Amino acid sequence: MFRRLIAILVVIHGSAFAEDLPARPNIIWIMCDDLGYGDLGCFGQKTMATPRLDQLAREGMRFTDFYAGCTVCRPSRLSLWTGKHMGHTPISSNANYHFKPEDVTVAELLREAGYRTGGVGKWAMGGVGTSGFPLKNGFDFWMGYLDQGEAHNYYPTHLWRNGQRYPLAGNVLSDHPAARGRVASRKVTWSHPVMTEQAFGFIRENREQPFLLHVHWTIPHANNEGGRVHGDGMEVPDYGPYEDRDWKNTSKGQAAMVTWMDRDVGRLVDLLRELKIDRRTLVVFTSDNGPHSEGGHKHEVFDANGPLRGFKRDLYEGGIRVPTIAWWPGVVEPGTTCSEPLAFWDFLPTACELAGVKTPEGLDGFSFVNALSGKPQRSHDYLYWKYGKKEAVRSGQWKLIRTSPGKPVELYDLKTDPGEQRDVADGYQEEVKRLRGYMAKAGKQ
Repeated sequence: MFRRLIAILVVIHGSAFAEDLPARPNIIWIMCDDLGYGDLGCFGQKTMATPRLDQLAREGMRFTDFYAGCTVCRPSRLSLWTGKHMGHTPISSNANYHFKPEDVTVAELLREAGYRTGGVGKWAMGGVGTSGFPLKNGFDFWMGYLDQGEAHNYYPTHLWRNGQRYPLAGNVLSDHPAARGRVASRKVTWSHPVMTEQAFGFIRENREQPFLLHVHWTIPHANNEGGRVHGDGMEVPDYGPYEDRDWKNTSKGQAAMVTWMDRDVGRLVDLLRELKIDRRTLVVFTSDNGPHSEGGHKHEVFDANGPLRGFKRDLYEGGIRVPTIAWWPGVVEPGTTCSEPLAFWDFLPTACELAGVKTPEGLDGFSFVNALSGKPQRSHDYLYWKYGKKEAVRSGQWKLIRTSPGKPVELYDLKTDPGEQRDVADGYQEEVKRLRGYMAKAGKQ
């Protein structure tokens, strides 16, 4: 009888575990590079296979309205790590930026609270000898690419493991002038599995204590320079299940990357279960921005932005709304969906709440632990993005976009028009005025 009562309460009120979250859980943030909203089966993909991520969504929660920090790489990561939107970050484009001593990262906050902090993949915030080096910004361990441009190349001569070069056997760089040192003429060791095994090693080594792990894979980003040199920047060791498809090689390469990524998410989840730490580990899977049309591949081939308009470098939904899944057995109710508009700058406060750390003042984000545990989630008054001279703000169902200073603003009702096909600014001037006010407020440094 008691169990039946609990089951009824779960149906009515949400997760039965909401009142008693595991203390100081492990936190794993998996972020792919240039993965589109429509690239996963659980978000509508029909051609590329993503069975393990689809399973993750069935066992966890899909976030349908989750947003990247920006529409390109470096500022999006900056937002993620500092809890601030583009109105309050030093850059809002891929301009060079190294973390400064005064910047406070989520890794610093959790390390001070006794977490082991690690990461693999693309860093982009400063190399060895700079103030932006990962180990100077809260990380106990980092393995992968430190330079954002070098991360284009899937066959580099080396990666970085903490402050040391980590050679990748057999790879030789091309001397072609258009390669810019980012294309290999001899391709032997593919970087993705090397970094993935390092992530798995970090989990095994730290399974007895709470840890924060960022898995920032570079797939399915294109090698832009590879596309310019030989027309194909989708660098993979083989095309896997797509080898015999009657497709262009760039399409095969893109699909193979997505499928490889999907398999490795599954392997990570299997490892957590093997180590019996799955019930005290939150896994969030997402992408750093919208899909690319680079390296000889076009995002339209696999309908990578799904029902959304735009792609990487746009502030339309396709450039910033990203496929996001949260998985935490015993806490996140299986098969659930969160449609609350949330963003990368909410991650730092979320991690702080889970770790029992006081959240710093002056942030733009707030915790979404309530959403994870089935409780009513606090709503943002607005979300704000900037990319160069482009600006956008979302408040509830309304989205205002300024594509350039000289053009009229555009207003979209995302409730009825998520694809942003009907500009209704002329008919809703009060909403335009209200969102303009948010835009002006957010854009002030």
